[in-house]
Amino acid sequence: MPVFRVLVADDERLMAEMLEEMLRADGMLVEKAYTGKEALEKFRSLDFDLVLLDLRMPEMNGLDVLQEMKKEDSTVPVIVITAYGSVDNAVEALKVGAYDFITKPFKLEELRNAVARALEVEQLRREKAYLLSEIQEEFHFEGVIGESPKMKEVMRVAQLVAKTDATVLICGESGTGKELLARSIHYQSNRKDKPFVVVNCGAITETLLESELFGHEKGAFTGAYTRKPGKFELADGGTIFLDEIGEMSPAMQVKLLRVLQEKTFERVGGTTPITVDVRIIAATNRDLKRAVREGTFREDLYYRLNVIPIYLPPLRERKEDLPLLCDFLISRHCRKLHKKIRGISPQAMRILRKYHWPGNIRELDNVLERAIILTQDDVIGVDDLQIFEAPKPGQWKTLKEVEEEYIAQVLEAFAFDLEKAAVLDIPLEELKAKATRLSLKSPEGSPTGTR
Repeated sequence: MPVFRVLVADDERLMAEMLEEMLRADGMLVEKAYTGKEALEKFRSLDFDLVLLDLRMPEMNGLDVLQEMKKEDSTVPVIVITAYGSVDNAVEALKVGAYDFITKPFKLEELRNAVARALEVEQLRREKAYLLSEIQEEFHFEGVIGESPKMKEVMRVAQLVAKTDATVLICGESGTGKELLARSIHYQSNRKDKPFVVVNCGAITETLLESELFGHEKGAFTGAYTRKPGKFELADGGTIFLDEIGEMSPAMQVKLLRVLQEKTFERVGGTTPITVDVRIIAATNRDLKRAVREGTFREDLYYRLNVIPIYLPPLRERKEDLPLLCDFLISRHCRKLHKKIRGISPQAMRILRKYHWPGNIRELDNVLERAIILTQDDVIGVDDLQIFEAPKPGQWKTLKEVEEEYIAQVLEAFAFDLEKAAVLDIPLEELKAKATRLSLKSPEGSPTGTR
């Protein structure tokens, strides 16, 4: 339970002392002031969570004090208390920024309730500020670890583009940290207090993706029982991150291009144009230039998205960053798992440097988390890593090929029953989309599905 500090400013000493006694009985710290000037001086010298402020005081009246307090810190709630209550005074105080307005004489329970409401708002504000600081700490640019020349260039471009509204296209293999970089750009931008909305374009079927992006009206299709805003509406003022943009169908590419060109769209089943202010960051692990040549990705959309291209190198091309990455990831997992690990042995680090890392940073993160859980020592050793020496690069299958083979094997093992194949830990709609994209069918020739 947090302890709140309250400033009571009232020139009537008996009233101030009565309020002090009530607040202290409720477990709060209390400071008193008997003039407007004294109240402002104490407000400037101490941190307060709430102010109870009389309107009629010597040296400075309450409204002037309130205005000065709001200039100093607009977040602290102020409850105005006065024996000279009127609608005009109340409106004026609320305009200046008062949280509430109470007229003397009042019941203590009435004031207690007002104080409780104000402090609840203050507590929520604290929690929001804390969470935002945690998010910004996790996603500030230094959190995207790397001292290699390639990563320094990534960070240079990201820092330059963060303060603009330019569209960004992040390219790189799966597991290189594209979403993390996108979040970092958002939380270093002027939109950081607005939403960051993620859409995985490769995990949703074409029909559902249109509704997901643009929303739908009631009755637009079977199952549309209510109006639903889309991700673009939810991201208004903020950033929308379109992951796996290369998997988007040609029809959806046309609709997205229109949004980029005209800044408007309609909900599915709707006719009213909707305009939003959204910054777009897209990401792909595909070669979009090649997709344009092959005719699977629109050239005009590619150029609309590729305003600021950022290439995230795979881990095998930046192995000099391994020590920094390991320190960062081990520290994060130790906090989460409540363990104390001093680091990695030189022999284990040599193994990490030899490994080819087909799954990139995501795979490194998983390897280290498993090692931290299993190790009986305070240093991660070779036996804790549970990875194999890497064969020659040309012998590796891509992560996508491995995933596709594994999905096919699991579906076959469960007779193509998607619900039983939940052991894959893939959302049902995403699994359906992957199975359709891979043209996986049951032995009878029918498409995969639930039973």
